[in-house]
Amino acid sequence: MAGNFMLYLGTAAIAIALVTIVLAVSIGAGQTTGVARSLAIIERSVSASEVAKQDLPVSERLLVPMLERTRGLAFKLSPAGASDRMTRLLDLAGNPGSWTAERVMGFKGAGLLGLAVVAFVLGGFGFRGLLFALAGAAAGFYLPDLLLYNTGLKRQEELRLGLADSLDMMTVCVEAGQGFDSALQQVARSVDGPVAGEFARVLSEIQIGKSRGEAFSSLGARTTIPEVKNFVSALVQADRLGLPIANVLREQSKQMRLVRRQRAEEKAQKVPVKILFPMLLFIFPALFIVIIGPGAIRMIDTFSGL
Repeated sequence: MAGNFMLYLGTAAIAIALVTIVLAVSIGAGQTTGVARSLAIIERSVSASEVAKQDLPVSERLLVPMLERTRGLAFKLSPAGASDRMTRLLDLAGNPGSWTAERVMGFKGAGLLGLAVVAFVLGGFGFRGLLFALAGAAAGFYLPDLLLYNTGLKRQEELRLGLADSLDMMTVCVEAGQGFDSALQQVARSVDGPVAGEFARVLSEIQIGKSRGEAFSSLGARTTIPEVKNFVSALVQADRLGLPIANVLREQSKQMRLVRRQRAEEKAQKVPVKILFPMLLFIFPALFIVIIGPGAIRMIDTFSGL
């Protein structure tokens, strides 16, 4: 009995050893070892999903997943080409912060759902609440577009106001002997506002391999101001024809100052028309009450005595 028991025990041990060897070979067959394994570990990038949730900021844990879900809803409700139109609005607004077309679409979807729920609760559970929810959904869906469009308008106006002074500085730098790119860099460092950002972007595009004409053509495509487009067209033509840049800048700065003065005169001419309606609605009624009021009271007393 003891001999049979030892035989069975030895057979079982040999079987377990064989199974262990087979499993070790099969598991490690597709894995790299040695230097190759070390290089694979170094080149391996860690994704955000592999990081512990408590180590991520609140925006990564809550805001980004929510925007990813609402972005699909916004794309479904938007017409074709909505992403290109949003990119165009972002270019006009100066691409603020880390905003992208996908992120704006996510906010559109989130605004649609959020304001729809709030409006439905305020309107009550019924047909009125349904109407309020539809109005709130429409407001939440188009509110990011309105804010982005308003930001773009303000930035374009700031670009229009600051372009003339920037051209004067660039003309002085070029006439003093600096190259055009150096003058552009000097203006980008010295001037505040959207003009400095646009000129810095033009310089960056030139440094990465674009020609000067292509970089300024991109600048003209990112704005809606006629003065900027005329300035870009003049520079592109001068670059293609080999004309002196200093003469072109001098003429453009003169033209820009003339346009700015004419625009100021135009706004001054519009002031009487704009102030007419506040005077009729708020100032004249008060003057009538103060001036004609006592006389009207006396006339009422006189005729009532008769």
